[in-house]
Amino acid sequence: MSDKSKVQNACVIVLGDIGRSPRMQYHVKSLSENDFSVDFIGYVQSPPLEEIRTSPNIRIHELNPFPELELPNILKYIFKTMWQALGLLITLISIRKPKFILCQNPPAIPAIIVAYLYCLLARTKLIIDWHNYTYSILALESPDSPIVRIAEKVEAFFGARAAGGFCVTKAMKDDLYNHWNVRATVLYDRPPHQFQSISIQDRHNLFLRLGESVSAFRLTQDEVGEDIVECTPFTTKHRNGEIRLRDSRPGLLVSSTSWTPDEDFSILLSALDQYERDALKQPLHYPDLVCIITGKGPLKEKYRQIVNSKTWKKVKLEMPWLENEHYPKLLASSDLGVCLHYSSSGLDLPMKVVDMFGCGLPVCAIHFDCIDELVKHGENGFIFQHHQELADQIGRWFYDFPSNIALANMKQDIQKHLKQFQTLRWNENWKNIALPVLKN
Repeated sequence: MSDKSKVQNACVIVLGDIGRSPRMQYHVKSLSENDFSVDFIGYVQSPPLEEIRTSPNIRIHELNPFPELELPNILKYIFKTMWQALGLLITLISIRKPKFILCQNPPAIPAIIVAYLYCLLARTKLIIDWHNYTYSILALESPDSPIVRIAEKVEAFFGARAAGGFCVTKAMKDDLYNHWNVRATVLYDRPPHQFQSISIQDRHNLFLRLGESVSAFRLTQDEVGEDIVECTPFTTKHRNGEIRLRDSRPGLLVSSTSWTPDEDFSILLSALDQYERDALKQPLHYPDLVCIITGKGPLKEKYRQIVNSKTWKKVKLEMPWLENEHYPKLLASSDLGVCLHYSSSGLDLPMKVVDMFGCGLPVCAIHFDCIDELVKHGENGFIFQHHQELADQIGRWFYDFPSNIALANMKQDIQKHLKQFQTLRWNENWKNIALPVLKN
């Protein structure tokens, strides 16, 4: 740090997996780069960003996960909440007194409650980063549960008493104020610098690396010859060192997910069924399609079984887990992204689309109320409402791929809008919007 006398303490709470909470990691990284010493509290089930793990300005405080117990759901929820509350409180007492606590929501219970009580006693500020609503997520599986109503009251009560807040859309800002009298500053997600376009050399190297573990990136036959020294289904490296995209390469479709109920991947599978039928009817116009879905989560095995039952000939779908360094490069190497996140509240925006746009990748995104704050239909991507619309969009994008002259102007216009989006990154946006609120 440039001047130790300027250093202030901050605390950031994620009552979830730190490694799978990109926005909060970006907060922590930005705080560290702007004269804050940060205590970062959460679970560490996936590795955080390397800059966070190695920074001398950041201390990670790992919470102990709730043990697996055979209990009725309501008892498990009560005991888990008590366990989390006690663990979080003990951790807060052990850290340096912060200028403020920045707490992710969801989950509100018990994170916001414990953080508010600590701030009250320690005479410090609570700032809530509203990603979505806890009660709307709980309502997906148990709409009539009393826990949903309790969560809504908790968010309303403690949200109105926090010293400040951020939220992810203008629609959420209005909703927070109109329903709960909660004031929040809109801090849009923006891509960090690792999400950017990459060279054909980097694409080729990525395909070779992924080919070691993902069959879709390996050739079934050896095509290395006198002039070609390395080959993937998408690229060739020639003896003179030149790397080219193959004219006969498959289309590369990508999506990412936490495999939770707020994303219905049966929509994508139905769209791929339609693509398979169209491609078999017109094989000269539709290329083979490789679909990569990344991520971990509770519904992954269910969908893996469905995919394994498919007998597609023109479509190959794989579900790998990618390391932090590979995921941005995969997005930058793909031809089209798909987002099935529809938002339990209808008020948050999918960060995966922000990442895709940062890499220059156009996206097909499912429609919900405020998605047009991010995806502009026909400008930087497409919005669909059901599987048939998604199938039509995928089919049109890959028709006569990769050299459909009729689509050249549209693709050029989309790239122009994506380049404009890429000009504002997380660091600059955070410094302009968030830092003044946090230093106040």
